Amino acid sequence: MTEISDEDRKLVTLARGAMARAGAGHGAAIRDLDGRTYAGAPVALRSLALTGLQVAVATALSSGAQGFEAAVLVGGVGGADGADPGTAALHEVTPAAPVLVFDARGEALT
Repeated sequence: MTEISDEDRKLVTLARGAMARAGAGHGAAIRDLDGRTYAGAPVALRSLALTGLQVAVATALSSGAQGFEAAVLVGGVGGADGADPGTAALHEVTPAAPVLVFDARGEALT
């Protein structure tokens, strides 16, 4: 199993918290290049549908983030191919940013 850093563990906690607050099936959190963190849960409206990672990326960018160190996905994530569409947004800004995947209990899947 891959060793998870304390900073990435913090992202797991933030993602699980966003997931729980929203009563959602998944959550996400990211860390920007300045060490600031952002969490998100999915938004599902008729006029707007975003994954938790898309919410976290949008929140970070609208707060002035210039790039990302890492992202964490927790819970049932993924589109038809199993990849969260927020990964494309994250990698558009920082192509090398790792995306770590965890189950709803916070156990590493990657």
